[in-house]
Amino acid sequence: MLRIPRHHGHFVFGVIQSGLTSAVAAAIACAPFVAEATFLRHWLMSWMIAWATMIPVVLLAAPAIRRLVNLLTVAPD
Repeated sequence: MLRIPRHHGHFVFGVIQSGLTSAVAAAIACAPFVAEATFLRHWLMSWMIAWATMIPVVLLAAPAIRRLVNLLTVAPD
C-alpha cells in the first residue's frame, strides 16, 4: 500500500476522482464501438487522453469549487 502523507490527500482525491469520471465518460462516448468489437481499444485511448486532460483541471478547480460550495451551503447548528 502506498504511504502518501495525509496532507497530500486532496491531490490523491483529485487523481482518483478524475480517473473515475473520465473512465465513465469515455465509456459512454465509445459505446458505439461495442458492435464493432473495438470498444476496449477505443475506450482505453479515449480514457487516457481524457484523464491526462482532467487531472490538472480537477486539481486547479477544486479550491474554487470548495469555496463556492461553502458559500452556497450552511453549517448545521
